Parts: sequence; structure tokens; C-alpha cells
Amino acid sequence: MPSFDVDVSHRIVALVRDILAQNASSTDVTTDAKLVDIGLTSMDMVNLMLALESEFDFTIPQELITPENFQSVATLERLVSGQLAAAKAA
Repeated sequence: MPSFDVDVSHRIVALVRDILAQNASSTDVTTDAKLVDIGLTSMDMVNLMLALESEFDFTIPQELITPENFQSVATLERLVSGQLAAAKAA
């Protein structure tokens, strides 16, 4: 299993939990849980994308806004870490 940045992962889980709480859902959020399976709708995904951009202070490139990148906390963590690494390298 790849090692994840625990801080990034925790921050993403917190954002997902916030969105679920707005929907009056308190499903347990694990890094591997499929976001649609725990109750996120397509509108929630848009809100999550905006929350990620705000939380981590970057804009997700259009080509990375894919169902594959928004499957789980783990896939989002890879997306965010990649964007943060790219920003540091720039």
C-alpha cells in the first residue's frame, strides 16, 4: 500500500465528513470507501472539488476532474498531493 500524506488525507476526510453532515449523514469515511457509496451525489462532488481547491489553495486542472480522481479519499489524496508537488516544483 502506498504511503499517504497523513495530513492531506485527514484534511480530505474532514471535508468529506462536512459535506455528509450537510446531508444529515454520518457515514464512516475511510480512505478506500467509494464516495458515491457513502452518499455523495454529483452536486456533493462539485462542492467537494471547490472545498478541496479552497482548502489546499490551488485550482484542479479541468483534465483532472474525472470520475477516477473522485472515487475515494485515496484517489483524491493522490490528486491533491500531485497538485501540491507540482506547485512546489513550479
